[in-house]
Amino acid sequence: MTSGWVRRRTRIRGLLPRCVLAVLIVLTTAPAAAAAQEPTPGLSQSIAADQPLTTGRAELGAGHIDLGPRYVDDQWTLMIHDGTQAQPVWRDPDETVLRVSDAALQTVPEDPAYEFLGVDAGEQVYVVPQVQNPDVVWLGWNTQDPRVMQSIDRGVTLSLLGVDGPGTLTTYLQSGNFAAPEPLWRSVEPKAQPFWAEVNTHTHANWVFTAPGVYLIAVQVSADLISGETVSATRMLRFAVGDGTSVDEAYTATTELPGSAEQTSPVSDRAEAGKPAAESMTLLLPAMVTLAVLLATGLVLLLLRGRRAKRQAEREGGTSLSGGDR
Repeated sequence: MTSGWVRRRTRIRGLLPRCVLAVLIVLTTAPAAAAAQEPTPGLSQSIAADQPLTTGRAELGAGHIDLGPRYVDDQWTLMIHDGTQAQPVWRDPDETVLRVSDAALQTVPEDPAYEFLGVDAGEQVYVVPQVQNPDVVWLGWNTQDPRVMQSIDRGVTLSLLGVDGPGTLTTYLQSGNFAAPEPLWRSVEPKAQPFWAEVNTHTHANWVFTAPGVYLIAVQVSADLISGETVSATRMLRFAVGDGTSVDEAYTATTELPGSAEQTSPVSDRAEAGKPAAESMTLLLPAMVTLAVLLATGLVLLLLRGRRAKRQAEREGGTSLSGGDR
């Protein structure tokens, strides 16, 4: 009886560090989406609720442009906010071509920090810059439509679903000249790439195209609403990169990528919706702490029960011995 208790106590003591280790592993390896902060100063803006939605084809080759979620006919979608004119308007991505002219050509620096571009140092690439160049389109994103801000819970997730073009696309942030680049989207990656954008934010990034030609880019915007519903829409962005690339070709180009036609539907899988890292950990941490407490409580109860059993066995053994002596 006593030797059995010793073996059981040894097994219980061995379980405790294993349980704690398992909890720590789960806490430290939980998946998380990237979070895009606002690294560039001077990006304050507001969007009026009555800014119009315009129709008709447009080629945008310079000036301020944002991607952003918006409701159109009460449907959640992704639109292009065109600030290139005195009166900003919203445009349909299907009717808009973003022109990246030869003025965007830059040379890849001889710096290992830029190896993620997948281009040799000294080669030329087309760069839509994070800091505005008046001769190049200036492309960012915002979550500032008034109805969007009233309806979403905390923010949105922007995901790259695929790129169809003659070269590769890389989108990255960089806070100043001495900070390390932070890649957000890389078309060479085979899976969807989400990042998180808080409500009422306005951010610009670097968009790097490695070759001239037409690029079709599938982008998804998803969000949890304060009503409890989750919404998502996928749209196709059209780029004409290089002065020699035809805008008509960009309009008529087709692809098998998702988003060739607008898709607006609930997203049931929160992981696929790209929940922010902070929210994922906020939800996971209490569950893991509760699990750890339950495990510890169970182990303590087992130890106490074992001690009581040991004492009872010792008392019964003592009684039997006393009875035998009589």
